[in-house]
Amino acid sequence: MHDVAGHAALAICESLLLALNDRKILPEHDIMGVLKDAAAAHESVPDGDGAEGMHEAVAALINTIIDGGNSVRRR
Repeated sequence: MHDVAGHAALAICESLLLALNDRKILPEHDIMGVLKDAAAAHESVPDGDGAEGMHEAVAALINTIIDGGNSVRRR
């Protein structure tokens, strides 16, 4: 069971973002801002923290979600 916690967290976050948008609590541009901030947090970590590859992979995944529009339904 490789990275079950990470997959569960991603699914929960995606569901929360969709629910916030569906209920008109957060507009799509704010949700996209949350995703961009999350990616940026992993793109700007200092070198030498020992987890550079993980941060790079996390940022790439979030940017893929942003580019693909999969976390927030496009209308």
